[in-house]
Amino acid sequence: MRTTFFAALMLLFGVISLSAKQLEVSSPDGQVVVTVQVNDVISWSATLKGQPMITDAVVSMTLADKTLGKAPRLSKQAVKVIKNQIKPVVPHKDALIDDHCQELTMTFKGGYNLVFRAYNDGVAYRFVKTDGKVSEVMDEQMDLNFPSGAACYFTEEVSTYSHNESWYPYVKLADLTDKQFCCLPLLVELPGKAKVLVTETALHDYPGMFLRSNGKAGFVTKFPPYVLETVPSRRGADRNDMITKEAPYIAKVNGAKSFPWRVFVLTDNDATLVESNLTYQLSDPCVLEKTDWIKPGKVAWDWYNANNIFGVDFKSGINTETYKYFIDFASENAIEYIILDEGWTKSTTQITACNPNIDVKALIDYGKQKNVGIILWVLWKPLDADMTTILETYANWGAKGIKVDFMQRNDQYMVASYERIAAECARLNLLVDYHGAFKPSGLRRKYPNVLTYEGVKGNENNKWSADITPEHNLTLPFTRMVAGPMDYTPGAMLNAHPINHKVSYERPMGLGTRCHEVAKYVVYESPLQMMCESPSIYKKEQETVDFITRIPTVWDETRVLAAAVADYIVVARRKGTTWYVGAMTDATPRTLEVSLDFLSDGAYTMTVMKDGINADNYAQDYKREVKQVDKSDSLVIDMASGGGFAAILAW
Repeated sequence: MRTTFFAALMLLFGVISLSAKQLEVSSPDGQVVVTVQVNDVISWSATLKGQPMITDAVVSMTLADKTLGKAPRLSKQAVKVIKNQIKPVVPHKDALIDDHCQELTMTFKGGYNLVFRAYNDGVAYRFVKTDGKVSEVMDEQMDLNFPSGAACYFTEEVSTYSHNESWYPYVKLADLTDKQFCCLPLLVELPGKAKVLVTETALHDYPGMFLRSNGKAGFVTKFPPYVLETVPSRRGADRNDMITKEAPYIAKVNGAKSFPWRVFVLTDNDATLVESNLTYQLSDPCVLEKTDWIKPGKVAWDWYNANNIFGVDFKSGINTETYKYFIDFASENAIEYIILDEGWTKSTTQITACNPNIDVKALIDYGKQKNVGIILWVLWKPLDADMTTILETYANWGAKGIKVDFMQRNDQYMVASYERIAAECARLNLLVDYHGAFKPSGLRRKYPNVLTYEGVKGNENNKWSADITPEHNLTLPFTRMVAGPMDYTPGAMLNAHPINHKVSYERPMGLGTRCHEVAKYVVYESPLQMMCESPSIYKKEQETVDFITRIPTVWDETRVLAAAVADYIVVARRKGTTWYVGAMTDATPRTLEVSLDFLSDGAYTMTVMKDGINADNYAQDYKREVKQVDKSDSLVIDMASGGGFAAILAW
């Protein structure tokens, strides 16, 4: 009887010892199963609904004096069910997150644990060093193997010294060489279209991870070494360093430490990639006691449009008059912030002294009168040299936050610097936008004043290229955005198709229709969301502005109604009792039909912006409609090539 009871209990908790060296842990719904083998090495595999997703992944961590996972000696194992709810301070996707998984902790002799979690939408694992020794981490091994015939969206890098801004070309794993590597997230497509997205979270005081092809249709890890010495680059010395000396190790660890979670979203439905909250769930909890000062919102941005305003009686440019115009525009349209981007300081290294043409204190005071906050752009390199003094100066002026730029590294020092900036800004009630940054890796939960990250090839590229295609835009929600919010900087009003698109640094054009651009405000997640176009152009497009400014930047609920990576997406998001729908397509014109059965009972007033009848020729053509709908209705979405659709459904 006792034996039967014990077996039943083990099954209930999703883990069962099959032998002395094989363990299993399953997701709450039983569809995700992780099998861990402990032999001469530690390896694991994962299945979804019985389908192999990851096979024979070997993991270890090499310290200066030992290797965790080599000749492992398992001393005990424990399993627990985690079931709670997380209420994000800044809900970039959902106001309430069900955090439900089953966790297997394996304790090994030699002072370390290996922890696995199985969720309904994925798997995660991490090493935990339990001894108090000071150690150097020489390397961390994660050999990933996938079923034969897999492909991926490969964000190739040529150096770990990178902004992590890339395209997502679709390539067969078997076609990659062992010289090629990529930044995260990495999306792998298996035969049959099931997918695995690989990323990391809870990254603290440890280098960020890259993945290198093993030349055999799999991947191994690659980490930037610990940086010992840098010198200013001859090109862009204010923001670029040359790394002249690196250590033979990747990190220094002082005592016990929980290492980053290695995260794998597993799905046979592309919508899951967009709906998943795994990277947030696995992040460290918020450490701030007071957070009511953290105010997400939209931002009127100057740099994309090169301060090109017109129809005024003063010379536009980087000057007080121009930024007062930005403030007035923001105030008139209930836009919460403006940014003073590069050029407002006396020089890029003298960042507490102002350009003589700008009175920043006067602008901040003027903004307060107009209920518009000011965010200040700053280079990371001079900021890092005197962080406290500089940030205290900005806070004393009354600035609401910073946009810190040109980090372009994710070695241990740089990762720790992100956290130092976040903590110091939190102390001073300053918001943070990490531009020129690596992908989000969990810091935004611990420090919710960190609202957004770049690490994406976004709209700014319109200034010098035609790279930001509708197909690229349709890849991002399923790849980069899975890691967390992205500072893509939407809002282009000069919309064009490839045949009439022109590259202009000072008057950039966006590829895709007007409604493709508007839909980004629903589809793309960023609690600090830019409006990149010139205010003078926006004033000529007031109907579009009125629609965009009604769309929130944080959400109570997110549902993906239709999705296919790189092809199309339809997202519904709720704020309060109002729903917002955004749809986008690639270069292929599409008609999609989705049910409105997610609505509550009763009638909704639906305001629509959709591609106009001539949007296939003239990308700026759109039509605005208002109609009554309810949950019994279906929504028919017609989109032109590179098109889009957006709707606001008010109850």
